[in-house]
Amino acid sequence: MDLRNIIRNVPDFPVKGIQFKDITTLLRDKDAYRYAIDRITRHCENLNIDFIAGIEARGFIIGAPVAYNLKVGFVPIRKEGRLPYQVEKISYQLEYGESILEIHSDAFPKGSRIMVIDDLLATGGTTLAVFKLIEKLEGIVVGADFIIELEMLKGREKLKGYEIFSLIKYNI
Repeated sequence: MDLRNIIRNVPDFPVKGIQFKDITTLLRDKDAYRYAIDRITRHCENLNIDFIAGIEARGFIIGAPVAYNLKVGFVPIRKEGRLPYQVEKISYQLEYGESILEIHSDAFPKGSRIMVIDDLLATGGTTLAVFKLIEKLEGIVVGADFIIELEMLKGREKLKGYEIFSLIKYNI
């Protein structure tokens, strides 16, 4: 299945000059959504993963069904102030600003093997911040899976040494 024909391009969102890849068109297509979840599940199934960590919010939509398929736990990585218990947090640079992400300090047992899932790999800054959060809690980051990778932004280079998988790669 060619998911490129299903994903919508939105120019100048969220700021001028950004070509946003909108996966809501993929999510509404039951066959495309199932295909994406199944492909990511297959990629993860032999990696001995204990938890899937999903990055708010699209990482929840993709990561939770993958965790369910793999019969492993799910860890939400949220924006600042959204988790109700004790948290670890990290500040990081976005392509167009700065943000803070949090994880519950008891999200998983030490030594757990964790795969991070999100919709898109751009510069790699968000994913690297999540890797650091997990490692701060003594989790083992297996890698990250994405639906989309924007290769021209070279995010994969920031994530060397980890298993990185993406369904679609864009070079423009």
